[in-house]
Amino acid sequence: MAKAFTDSNFQTEVLSNDKLTIVDFWAEWCGPCRAIGPVIDELSKEYEGKVNIGKVNVDENPQVSMNYGITSIPAILFIKNGQVVDKLVGAQPKGNFVKKIEAHLN
Repeated sequence: MAKAFTDSNFQTEVLSNDKLTIVDFWAEWCGPCRAIGPVIDELSKEYEGKVNIGKVNVDENPQVSMNYGITSIPAILFIKNGQVVDKLVGAQPKGNFVKKIEAHLN
């Protein structure tokens, strides 16, 4: 299960973490967000210990969403050493996530 990142834990869980972190910005009412939810959960199991994976509910955590200029969801940010190194917007096939993860792990 992917972690829940929030306005209050984002600094500790994401920005201070030295692992590649994938942040899925989503909302309960967003169909495409719900469609990729299971993919995000699968990836969090498959890359457990290697990649930090979690979700930010944009309705409940407006500060983080605003800080990253999130205007369309789902928006998936790839963050390493506190910096955004890659991004995907919209529902994507699992292969697209895997390609980006592998590229940033090496």
